[in-house]
Amino acid sequence: MNYSDSSVILQAKDVIKQYRQYDDVVTAVNRATFEVYDGEFVAVIGASGSGKSTLLHICAGLDRPNSGSITVRGNELTSMGADELSQFRGNYLGMIFQNHNLIPQFTAMENILVPTLMCNKPDTSYEEHLKKLVSTLKIADRLHHLPSELSGGQQQRVAIARALINRPQVVFADEPTGNLDRANADEVLELLLETKRVMNQTLIMVTHDMSIAERADRILVMEDGRLSPYRKSK
Repeated sequence: MNYSDSSVILQAKDVIKQYRQYDDVVTAVNRATFEVYDGEFVAVIGASGSGKSTLLHICAGLDRPNSGSITVRGNELTSMGADELSQFRGNYLGMIFQNHNLIPQFTAMENILVPTLMCNKPDTSYEEHLKKLVSTLKIADRLHHLPSELSGGQQQRVAIARALINRPQVVFADEPTGNLDRANADEVLELLLETKRVMNQTLIMVTHDMSIAERADRILVMEDGRLSPYRKSK
């Protein structure tokens, strides 16, 4: 598929994010500008501390830039108030973290359904979709277990189901296989790619794993807060 013929679903323009560290100002993201097309899989690679996770969180509406803009589906996230942004994220965006971020007191099923409760969606709107997700992710027999009773791979499957339960149009994944062994990492990636294909989603993933990045339609590189296209060395 030629993604340049598709519509732009996400646009970042001149995004700057700075932090104060003691007496110094650290520029984590330095004028990042890029576009992502509807249905595209974009991987962002770079060394630890290069700013790639910070950029991903800003694009997902989980953090605010100091300047610049993020526009998703024609809606500028950076101009939204907290409540409007939360509602928009719940309806259109999904986020998968490296450390799962599951609520320890909730069962797997309760963790998966958290986004539906936040968006006040009726049970009937996700029932069939939940069955498909649970079947695809192979966690049907673990739904009533607490996170502490699940393996790392199973916890990540639950986190993926939670991110996908509201049928988001854009899924952000921050090192989703970083804490998994090779076998589990490969299986989780295949599950993500399969759900992306079936649900026609856009996937933006931060990863340090080049074998995963090479499965993407396009690779971007973060270095010292600056974003550039990936160019293979000859």
